[in-house]
Amino acid sequence: MLKINNLTKTYGDKKAVDNLSLNILPGEIYGFIGHNGAGKTTTIKSVAGILQFDSGEIFINGTSLKENPIECKKQIAYIPDNPDLYEFMSGIKYLNFIADIFGISAKERNEKIEKLAELFEIKKDLNNPISAYSHGMKQKLAIISALIHNPKLIIMDEPFVGLDPKASHILKGLMRDICNSGGAIFFSTHVLEVAEKLCDKIAIIKNGKLIKTGTMEEVKGDESLENVFLELEAE
Repeated sequence: MLKINNLTKTYGDKKAVDNLSLNILPGEIYGFIGHNGAGKTTTIKSVAGILQFDSGEIFINGTSLKENPIECKKQIAYIPDNPDLYEFMSGIKYLNFIADIFGISAKERNEKIEKLAELFEIKKDLNNPISAYSHGMKQKLAIISALIHNPKLIIMDEPFVGLDPKASHILKGLMRDICNSGGAIFFSTHVLEVAEKLCDKIAIIKNGKLIKTGTMEEVKGDESLENVFLELEAE
């Protein structure tokens, strides 16, 4: 579903991502962890087609991101840690705007919006301007907009930031449902307890380099993910 081959991205003299390779298969929730500045967001934005990279290649479902960026973007959704939405719009206008971009029929979009807005408890707020939304409500709206076109790959940067416990629980359930239906999820998080319980596989990045990857059992063994992460960070 997602194949990253020898990805390298530099800012001046600093290698933010250094020759990183990962392979995320359909059905997998793949966690991406590391300290602040380790290269997580740079990697995620490169995969989402937001950042150009210096060398390497990224494939979405077998399609080259470099050669066919539009085709790749049709198959993915990206949820940033701080949603940058069009605040002059109402919530419902924004969702319809996103649905228009992806060519979603009126019937399909209305059913999806109804279901997800009810689930995240923001249906009553959809007619209000986004500028009046709290951070958590904006995050919920971003999640709904990301799911509206049934993406095959969802890329998320700290998706649980700003969500209340109930919304976080709902999102975890949706993530598993999406992967059970053949999709894949690649997300970064600092909440290691969530990663340990939720992820099928994990990758740990340090100073732009991949230092550990594999199934949760392979990475942590009999220890907690937190202990393993702290030990690798100390080395």
